[in-house]
Amino acid sequence: MSLIEHLKQVRDYRTQPRYPLWAVLVLVIMGTMSGAVGYRALGEFVERHQAVLLKLMELPHDRLPSYSTIRQVMIRVDFASVTSAFNAWAAEQVRLQPGEQLAIDGKSIKASVEEYDSRYQDFVNVVSAFCVRQGIVVGLMPMHTQAGSEIDTVRTLLETLKLQNVCLSLDALHTQKNS
Repeated sequence: MSLIEHLKQVRDYRTQPRYPLWAVLVLVIMGTMSGAVGYRALGEFVERHQAVLLKLMELPHDRLPSYSTIRQVMIRVDFASVTSAFNAWAAEQVRLQPGEQLAIDGKSIKASVEEYDSRYQDFVNVVSAFCVRQGIVVGLMPMHTQAGSEIDTVRTLLETLKLQNVCLSLDALHTQKNS
């Protein structure tokens, strides 16, 4: 299946969407891969490539979503669902060679505060497995700092990816004696 077919399986929480959820997610992925960091930058990417993207995506619209629409979608989308769709697609597409090097690390996604009006604020955090030779991400796992640790999330990601015969590079955090 294509990445779009996998993204179409992510449940759309909106009641009357103007744009299909998969289309907004594809635009976010493409913009991010092109170096857009933030909602306004994503909106500028979409605006800059709008004519070509409308034709390629075969959407029945005169224009693509603005940065505010992208922001509204990204604030509420089920990130775990998106990562599951991405991981399923990556598992079909990526072929790891024996001895392949994977760098695994956790990062907070900039400007992604959840529950901003609460004293229990949390950022969207993600652990990714990056294939060094191929230069691609082969797996993602959302990490919630209040519900667990990076160590637990990395273990879950490794179990999900079912990796064999690869070399892992991890932070010193993962060398704890009782882990």
